[in-house]
Formats: sequence, C-alpha cells, structure tokens
Amino acid sequence: MWGETMTQAYGNQHNPTEIKVKKAEKRLDISFDDGQSFAIPAELLRVESPSAEVQGHGPDEKKLVAGRSHVGIIGVEAVGNYAIKIVFDDLHDSGIYTWDYLYQLGQDQDRLMAEYLAALDQAGLSRHPNATNAGPAKPAGGCGGGSASGGGGCGCG
Repeated sequence: MWGETMTQAYGNQHNPTEIKVKKAEKRLDISFDDGQSFAIPAELLRVESPSAEVQGHGPDEKKLVAGRSHVGIIGVEAVGNYAIKIVFDDLHDSGIYTWDYLYQLGQDQDRLMAEYLAALDQAGLSRHPNATNAGPAKPAGGCGGGSASGGGGCGCG
C-alpha cells in the first residue's frame, strides 16, 4: 500500500520489478510491471542525468556532457519508493531517476543517443575522455588527441 501511495503521489505510471547494475557491461538493466525491459548504457544515464548540473534550471539550460564513454556505475540507492540515485564512477551522484524517467530513457535510448552524438559532433566534442578538450576534429591525418592548450601529447604535432 505504501509503495502504491508514494508512486501515485509522484506521478509514476511505471513501476520496476527488477533493477540490476551490470558493472562489467557498464549498464543498468531494468524490468517494469508492464513487461517492458531495458538495458540502458551508463553513458546515456550519465549524460541524460536529471540533475540540475546537467539539465540546468530551465528547458534552455541543458548542458552537453562530453567525454563519458568510459563511465560506469558504482551503485544505486533507493529514493523513497519512486526513484533511484545512481552513483557513477566519475563521482556524479546528484540525479534522481524516477521510474517514469528510467522508462522514458529505456524507450527512447536510440533516439537520445543519436541526438547526443550529433550534438557532440556539432560542438566539436567527443564522447571519449582523452579527446574531450581537443576542440574540433583535425583534418585527415591528425589523430585528434592532445589538449586544448595545443601541446599535442600524442606525438602527431
């Protein structure tokens, strides 16, 4: 009864029946009471975090989070009976993922990832941490590595 009341109070239409962190695969597996199951990559969960740090405080304030292809999940913590807090290995832990938000991410993950990759490309950023500050891609023949200060670091000059 308590779980139903809390879920209704927060407007969740979907309730999980099972949540598993797959650390080696860097993903969250979640099954819902309507029979739907999703395997959501940690990278997508991280870059779509519902935290103010990522989403901002209004619809036009969402931040593009680059360099998170490597991110994993350390663990999850229950938030009442309506959500979880995910702790990532880059130490981000301020997002509260409601059941409905996780359901939406699961359903829309292909579209969301495609939009994320397009936004990174448009901004000249990368999902890979060693290339995040490299700026726009180098012309053919360059590796794209190094740093924003121009030191290279990769040896390709």
